[in-house]
Amino acid sequence: MVLDGQRERIDPILSVIAKRLSKVNPDTLTWIALSFAFFAGILFYFSSPEQELSNYYLFFAAFFVFMNGLLDAIDGKVAKLANKTSKRGDFLDHALDRYGDVLILGGLALSPWCRYQSIGLLAIVGMLLTSYMGTQSQAVGYKRNYSGLLGRADRLVLLMIAPTIQHILLYYAIQMPWNFNLLEWVLIYFAVMGNITAVQRFYSTFRWFKK
Repeated sequence: MVLDGQRERIDPILSVIAKRLSKVNPDTLTWIALSFAFFAGILFYFSSPEQELSNYYLFFAAFFVFMNGLLDAIDGKVAKLANKTSKRGDFLDHALDRYGDVLILGGLALSPWCRYQSIGLLAIVGMLLTSYMGTQSQAVGYKRNYSGLLGRADRLVLLMIAPTIQHILLYYAIQMPWNFNLLEWVLIYFAVMGNITAVQRFYSTFRWFKK
């Protein structure tokens, strides 16, 4: 994961937030994170190039993506601080993360911003296969595999930044290459790099079997 190397830099900030929320049940934070993903997906779905400059849905969607990523990053830390770590909580966290991913990316893929549904479908397939390969590695006895070019943190950061830039591009009437808007380019990137990442994780786990 490209952003995995930056985890140590933001860990102190996340730890401070987690301490302030240490009395909150970590499962509650996980469910709230899912609700933020739901709102982000809804806003993406109802946003459009024609109305964006008046309703600012992309800005609000980017904010809810940020909140989803923030709570997802600290619910595990809160569980450790409160001595509430468990396999059940870990399972719930990862299961709801996948639902959150589908809600966010699905909302964008089905929105007017994505004119070719095949692009959105391939982006979702790449995302789900990437996550599956990561956890399946652990299921067969290897570590949880976070390797590859496009992890969840990378996707979330792009889904925070790209909608904001798309709004600015729309305001200044700036066209992207080949008549694709920026959000379509992001989905294309997810489709290509997500599936490449899934193959990378598959290959690294397969190599572990040989060792």
